[in-house]
Amino acid sequence: MEHNNPFNDKPGKTKPVPSAESEPTDSPEPVDNREIPTVSSSMWTVAGYILLFALLGFTGYSLFKQKEVNDSLRYEIEMREAASAAAEGRVLTTESQVIALEADLQALKTQKAELLKAQLKAQQEAAKAQKSLKDEMLSALQSRDVTISELQGNLTLNILDRILFDSGQAIIKAEGENVLKQIGGVLEQVPNRQIHVMGHTDNIPIHTSMYPSNWELSAARSLAAVRFLVDNGGVDPKRIAAVAHGEFQPVANNATPEGRARNRRITIVVLPEVFKTPEKPVQEEPAKETAVESAMRPEEITAEAPKSSPKVENAAPQTPVELHDRPGGEDLLNQSESVSLPDSEGQ
Repeated sequence: MEHNNPFNDKPGKTKPVPSAESEPTDSPEPVDNREIPTVSSSMWTVAGYILLFALLGFTGYSLFKQKEVNDSLRYEIEMREAASAAAEGRVLTTESQVIALEADLQALKTQKAELLKAQLKAQQEAAKAQKSLKDEMLSALQSRDVTISELQGNLTLNILDRILFDSGQAIIKAEGENVLKQIGGVLEQVPNRQIHVMGHTDNIPIHTSMYPSNWELSAARSLAAVRFLVDNGGVDPKRIAAVAHGEFQPVANNATPEGRARNRRITIVVLPEVFKTPEKPVQEEPAKETAVESAMRPEEITAEAPKSSPKVENAAPQTPVELHDRPGGEDLLNQSESVSLPDSEGQ
């Protein structure tokens, strides 16, 4: 039994092809007679122009915005470069100021060394003058009633009252005038030294119409010595002063006649000479800013007006120093401008 297999055609046999004539059709196929709409070329042209203008506008806007960004970046770069250049300039200025300050510091060190050298020289000259003055005093006043001592630059002469005044009096005797003339001749050679003349008494009360107490007596005696040194000893009155201590600065015990005799005295204190070292005014540099402070502010550095440097003056104080006539003695010098003491008497 044979099966017709369309996929197993035997060679040599052809498959019959149906013809159009052999198979009649019932009805003809329908034909679409509608017209296909077409776009005119003018419309395509308008659309193309619109698209072109849109592209051009977008491109122009993009270029405009990009230009704004570029301009902003360029301005920021220029500002940063200007700030950097200004900071570098201030750093250079600060470095030059540091160099100038170092030079000034070196100059000040040199000036300090010169001042110290001058001070040392002045001290040596003062010590030499002090020794010379003491030697002259010792050679001119060789007496058991006149003693000379030195303490902390002060040269002190103690003159017992018995060669200067009578008991209870303030009139200088002839013997005392000779002593004061010799002292004035020596003091005249040291015109730069201040002199204090101090009157002292013992504690024996005195009651007279002229001297109600030892206070008035000591004041009158010191003033008499000052007047004589100025009028007859050639001492400049601008550098001498009278001080009255009464009985309140004893150097010995008032319980014995010998002690009271030592306490009745005139004390002449020659103060140290005041030496002034040479002054060299130095102007300070204007106020300086650090490099960091300068870089942080945009404005330029403004310098303040220079101030003159303080003057350096090596001057010894003119206040007298406490003196002692002998070890264990009481103070000889009291430079109070006004002293309020009880009223007592003596001679």
